[in-house]
Amino acid sequence: MNTNDFDFNLPEHLIAQHPSEKRDNSRLMVLNRKDETIEHKHFYDIIDYLDENSCLVINDTKVLPARLLGIKKDTHAAIEVLLLKELEKDVWEALTKPAKRVKVGTLVTFGDGLLELECIDVKEDGIRHFKLHYKGILIEVLEKLGTMPLPPYIVEKLDDQSRYQTVYADVLGSSAAPTAGLHFTKELLEKIKQKGIEIIPVTLHVGLGTFRPVSVENVLEHHMHEETYILTEEVTEKLNQAVLNKKTIVAVGTTSVRTLESNFDGKFHAGKFDTKIFIYPGYKFKVVNQLITNFHLPKSTLMMLISAFATKEYIKKAYSNAIDHEYRFFSFGDSMFIK
Repeated sequence: MNTNDFDFNLPEHLIAQHPSEKRDNSRLMVLNRKDETIEHKHFYDIIDYLDENSCLVINDTKVLPARLLGIKKDTHAAIEVLLLKELEKDVWEALTKPAKRVKVGTLVTFGDGLLELECIDVKEDGIRHFKLHYKGILIEVLEKLGTMPLPPYIVEKLDDQSRYQTVYADVLGSSAAPTAGLHFTKELLEKIKQKGIEIIPVTLHVGLGTFRPVSVENVLEHHMHEETYILTEEVTEKLNQAVLNKKTIVAVGTTSVRTLESNFDGKFHAGKFDTKIFIYPGYKFKVVNQLITNFHLPKSTLMMLISAFATKEYIKKAYSNAIDHEYRFFSFGDSMFIK
């Protein structure tokens, strides 16, 4: 299977640079896998496609202000760090630029010494492990020094940082937003609940496994990066009950899909886990029945996942249709519902 099978040409003006004025006013493309039809709606219409037998699974992770601009303590060279994952107390995995300047023992300082990162291990692909030195509470330090880690294709300034969080973001730990959830408003979620639809939160902290590009030609040679997910006892019980009651499991976003499919083996299990699950065409879905997702980057693992959920040909047709109808793409773009 070749990575180029998941490529497409996207006019640059369709890359959304800012969120739609109102979250649920974004457009919604509805794909029906049974007859391969395509409908054009708005996201607030999603409620019409859900009924009391639906169970909506959301990812309640919260994005850290994880992008930090600092200087090397000895040479004052500029260093950019993106915190990815806490490995143990105050030890973090991070993407570093320029990585070649950061070796074991390198000290990078931020905000006149408010935060200092000491490199303790060197990994491939620009990844470093750092010991963090600071006073007080880390999230408060990051809120002072860090910025939202917007993807590199968003070049316009985001005035309201909360627009890169879902309205239900709760558990801090992500270095990117679970963007399919950005379309929900509190009012829409309330209407969904009033319709008798259960909403169940899982937590997957979004990192390299989700947003790292595929750099190999052969899909099977791509190395997925580990991401951490959490299912509480209460959530696990609700998910198992939903499966027992033959509910339609509607995953909000590819991160929710990967959490559910990683954990389910006939039933769900509570705990904190790491997953490297890589879903591409040929994968047999165990538990997810429907999917709400955004329009993804060409040749990405996310394109591969949705091509597995529908078919490669159907997704190509849908994306071509989206381009013709000038849908907005990527993190701040429009939405797709695959049923």
